[in-house]
Amino acid sequence: MAFLDTHLLTAILLCPVVGLAVLCCIPADRTQALRGVALVSSLAAFVLSIVLWMRFDTSEADLQFVERVPWLPDLGISYIVGVDGLSLPMVLLTGIVFFTGVLTMWELKTRVKEYFAFTLALVAGVFGVFIAQDLFFLFLFYELAVLPMYVLIAVWGSTRREYAAMKLTLFLLAGSALLFPALIGLSYYSGVDSFDIQMLASGSDEGWGGMGIVLFLMIYVGFGVLAGIFPFHTWSPVGHVAAPTAVSMLHAGVLMKLGSYGVLRVGVTILPEAMVEWAPLIATLAVCNILYGAFVALGQTDLKYVVGYSSVSHMGIVMLGLATMTPAGISGSVFQMFAHGVMTALFFSSIGHIYDRTHTREISKLGGLFHTMPKASTMFIIAGLAGIGVPCLASFWAELLVFIAAVQTWPVHGVLAIFGLVVSALFVLRVVQRTFFGPAREEWDGLDDIGAWMSIPRVILAATLILFGLMPGLMLDTIEATVVAVARVLGG
Repeated sequence: MAFLDTHLLTAILLCPVVGLAVLCCIPADRTQALRGVALVSSLAAFVLSIVLWMRFDTSEADLQFVERVPWLPDLGISYIVGVDGLSLPMVLLTGIVFFTGVLTMWELKTRVKEYFAFTLALVAGVFGVFIAQDLFFLFLFYELAVLPMYVLIAVWGSTRREYAAMKLTLFLLAGSALLFPALIGLSYYSGVDSFDIQMLASGSDEGWGGMGIVLFLMIYVGFGVLAGIFPFHTWSPVGHVAAPTAVSMLHAGVLMKLGSYGVLRVGVTILPEAMVEWAPLIATLAVCNILYGAFVALGQTDLKYVVGYSSVSHMGIVMLGLATMTPAGISGSVFQMFAHGVMTALFFSSIGHIYDRTHTREISKLGGLFHTMPKASTMFIIAGLAGIGVPCLASFWAELLVFIAAVQTWPVHGVLAIFGLVVSALFVLRVVQRTFFGPAREEWDGLDDIGAWMSIPRVILAATLILFGLMPGLMLDTIEATVVAVARVLGG
């Protein structure tokens, strides 16, 4: 067991890497073998992420399962991995979405080998970002995670896929152009001659003066582009709509969390005093996200665009929680990242099944689907209820904590954010009523509902929302110790 504790994170990281290596050795025409390799790889990562969750000591605020290997000592670069209450939920989220995404795309018939190869590379980068404790490796894994999105959308996507893929790539590369010098600057101006995040965070940013303020802004915008912060969010809904089903699940469910996690892990923990200075701006932009995303989603006619702009709104809740700089707000922010990731994965998985059977996502052309597709409809409705913060679902507790902290810290921002949640309820109820209820349409008679095999990923996602909704302590106990330590440094 000592070996498992020492190398568990590396084992999780190697699941998609080994799967990719095996995949490359299999001929492209052996479709079932290719699917099997992707499934085994995702299942292994999923199981190991659960093992990690179960073996995590919730009373400890510091990193656990740490592994440290010198890489380029002269440059202060080392392979350092570890998890705490901030990163563990993200590793579990990635394991869940990775496994359910592979199952969701089980019926894919076009260039199966290439699709799963790029997906495995993307997921390896995502796992790497969430466990890396060295800025160099964090940035390396970050680029590995975002670059495959261009190919996945451009080749297997729909609805202006080339435009969406290029827009996404240009926005994210612009963010990376800010991140790279900022991360180098953190190491250089800290005086510790290292990229070790914990070593950088243990110092004080008082002596940096204006440079710390500038570096934090670069980090916030650089990572925030991927988190869909206003006004750099315009690539996100377009990317959601164009991406194939499982890529949309990974895009909204996991990739956007890389941005908010990066702000928290790098910006907030290393430059807490700069965070205090920029908190009013972050809170204001977060409220813009919440209101703008909700109102635009209210007017959409395509199911994917509704969920895409809904994601922009919900990511605003994440950033608002961080801006409160309180234990409750940051806890709600981390919880919201997890809950939103699972919720949007369920949304897009359900929409993908509906589109595959009806060949349309236009709300006006759908209607009465519950009569012929009750399983797919139920899954969408569960995700919708989670999206509007209904009790007994995971998002309720996350949003409750964020809004309470926001009203106490930023009263005007908090009230506006709550109003945005009311608007969110309007567009979710509108979509559910027009798409799934009402009189049955003849053109949808005889549609295939979700079968037993394809029900597995949707049931896992829905069960996760319900489990953490009924037992929020499973999540809050995990993140509490680390969040309290972060809030203490911020003075919250």
